[in-house]
This record gives sequence, C-alpha cells and structure tokens, in this order.
Amino acid sequence: MTAALTVTVQPTPNVNALKFVVNRQMTAGRSRTFTDAHTADAPLARDLLGIAGIRQVFFLNDFITITRADDADWDAIVPQVESLIRRHLGDA
Repeated sequence: MTAALTVTVQPTPNVNALKFVVNRQMTAGRSRTFTDAHTADAPLARDLLGIAGIRQVFFLNDFITITRADDADWDAIVPQVESLIRRHLGDA
C-alpha cells in the first residue's frame, strides 16, 4: 500500500520560484526542465505550464519547482498547482 500523497510547499532563494515537495519519486536522480506546454513530454509538466503565470517547471527526485512570471500571483497559482499534482499522482 502506498502512503497518502503529501505535498509541502517550500520557499526558495528565488522569490519567483516555489518548491513543491512530494512523497513520490518524480525522477531518478536526473533533473527535467520544461518551459513550453506544447513540447513537454511529461503530462504533469504540460498541465502545470497551462496555468496562467507559470514560466517553468523543474522536476528532480521528490520535488517540483515552479517558476512564475514576475507579475503572477502565488495566491492564484499555488492551489492550482497542488490540485494538478494530486490529480496526476493519484490522490485527487
């Protein structure tokens, strides 16, 4: 049985980036960076890039870093990101 999904939001040194730590393995030691929903080959990255204000998605090990546009509002972005993570990782 897999443990219930946890999503913890953490700040980063970059005010335009937040780290979403999950208790799931996103990658096996190799990072993946996505900047365009049309070319993203990972469904979660593609959907995250569809959220208004998100510029970049970065996967590594057990976290996802989201980088927003300078004028985007975290209060609008964070709930959408958490919802998509839960939907894609099977804990909607």
